[in-house]
Amino acid sequence: MPARGGSFAGGAGAWLDRQHGLRNVVRQELVGRQLAEELAAHFQGAGALRVLDVGCGQAVQALRLARAGHLVTGLDADPVTLGAAQAALAAEPPEVRERVRLLSGDGHQCGRWFRPGSFDLVLCHGVLMYLPDPDPLIASLARMVASGGLLSLVARNRDALAMRAGLTGDWRAALQAFDTDHYADRLGLTARADRLADLATTLTEVAVPLRNWYGVRVFTDAAADHAPLPVDGRQLAQLLDAEERAGREDPYRRVAGLLHLVGAK
Repeated sequence: MPARGGSFAGGAGAWLDRQHGLRNVVRQELVGRQLAEELAAHFQGAGALRVLDVGCGQAVQALRLARAGHLVTGLDADPVTLGAAQAALAAEPPEVRERVRLLSGDGHQCGRWFRPGSFDLVLCHGVLMYLPDPDPLIASLARMVASGGLLSLVARNRDALAMRAGLTGDWRAALQAFDTDHYADRLGLTARADRLADLATTLTEVAVPLRNWYGVRVFTDAAADHAPLPVDGRQLAQLLDAEERAGREDPYRRVAGLLHLVGAK
C-alpha cells in the first residue's frame, strides 16, 4: 500500500475486505504471471533473487515470490495492511517464513535502511495512484535496484480512465475523466492515474528504462466490488487466460484499468 504521505489513510480496512473478490484475484494472478515471465526471461535461472516489495499490502506477491525460493523484504507504512501481511506470513510453512521479512516504513526513505543496489527485483504495486507525484518514489526505488535488476510498477491507466465509468453507465464521471488525471476510487478516496508514456520517460530518467509493459484487468475492471469468482473452475481459468492474452496485445492492453511496467537497470 501507499508510502506515507499518500492519500490512502483510512482505506485499508475496506481495501482488505475486497481482496477475495474477482477484481483483486484477477489483478494479483495477472501480475504474478507477468512477473514470472519477466523473471524467467531476464534472470534465466539465476537462483534466489533479493526482492523488495514496497507497499506490499497483504503480501500476495511477496509470498508468491518467497514460495518460489526468493528472499523477500516487504515494506508497508500502513499498520492495518502490514498486520494482514504478518498474518498471511504466519500461515506459511517454515521454509517460506524464513525467506520473508516485513518492515514498517515509507518507500521514499528506502535509503535509510538499504544501500543502493541492494535488490535484484523491486516491486511497487498499487502505490503510485495515491501519491501527488510518482517521480520521487520511482527515483528512490530505482536506487535500490542492482545493476542488471528489474523494477516492477503497477499504476492506474490514465489513458483508460473514462472506461470504467462508461462501462458502469456513469456518464458524468466518464466525461469528467477525459479532462483530469484524478478520480474517486472504489474506497471513496481521491486517487490519480498515470500515462504509460510519462512513466516510461521517468524510468529512462532514473536509469531503469522500460523493458516491457502489460495491461491488467481489460475485461473485469468494471466488475462490482464484491463480484465473486466463477463457481466453475474452468470458467475462471478461461477468464484468466483471456485477461492474460488481452494484457499483452494491442489494442486491448491500452484500455486496461491498470498498467504493469517492468524496467531493467
